[in-house]
Amino acid sequence: MTYTDTPIIELTHLTKRYGDHQVLTDLSLTVQPGIHALLGPNGAGKTTLIDILTTLRPHDSGTARVLDLDLRTAGADVRRRISVTGQFATVDEVLTGTENLTMMGRLIGLSHRAARRRADELLDRFDLTAAAGRRASAYSGGMRRRLDLAVSLIWPPEVLFLDEPTTGLDAQSRLGLWQQIRELAESGTNVFLTTQYLAEADALADEVSVLHHGRIVARGSAAELKERVGGAVLTLFDDGVVVEEIPTDGSAHDIARLTAAIAADRPNLVVELRRPTLDDAFLQLTGHTTRQEAA
Repeated sequence: MTYTDTPIIELTHLTKRYGDHQVLTDLSLTVQPGIHALLGPNGAGKTTLIDILTTLRPHDSGTARVLDLDLRTAGADVRRRISVTGQFATVDEVLTGTENLTMMGRLIGLSHRAARRRADELLDRFDLTAAAGRRASAYSGGMRRRLDLAVSLIWPPEVLFLDEPTTGLDAQSRLGLWQQIRELAESGTNVFLTTQYLAEADALADEVSVLHHGRIVARGSAAELKERVGGAVLTLFDDGVVVEEIPTDGSAHDIARLTAAIAADRPNLVVELRRPTLDDAFLQLTGHTTRQEAA
């Protein structure tokens, strides 16, 4: 990757209120280059934070910098260097894939020839060439989402903000979009994404922050957050019912020692090795499951 060491986002004591409702409270966060995932229960303030970082709405107090630019005084400069894809596809469904991309290229100042060339490049990159001449209204949900992401890359951004990018997609489309996001990161694009899919953060993010009641309550790699829950355990089942959990360091030697003792004393029990998941960490930190897990 071609990332620099300069933080892409720096927030200090950030606050945001809507009337009597405090959405963000004394929020401080430094985001390093790479892929950063912001996790949080529904209503935690994730979309509000994205709106602030992309200059769509102002914060009330505190300081916020993106690419070392102050959002209050250099918003126009920030907008020239970032791109954002919201929770729902915003492509024009009357236009074809090519027309959507060409139109956006013209709007940012490209010549017609340059806009069409960039459109063709992005259609190929997102595996949409075969559907280039079809109206976006005829696209599947996954295709429309890929087109939406392509639109946000007409002018390559230094930071791409993705607000719950795979909401509503089926599993296959979600995995395909994950691969596109990985490829963007490998090419040097910094990605800041919000998600309620814990597997998404686990699979993609270099670092994860957890937002709860408007505050960052934890941050670290997915592995570090899992370690906060505890180590591996051997779970013992009797006729499908958990009867005991025995801590283990996870090594082959320790597992063999424990299972040998179990086999000698209780040979009919079923044994399962279980390691902490990001779901466990999220539940411990917030007291919530995510909306998708609850569903």
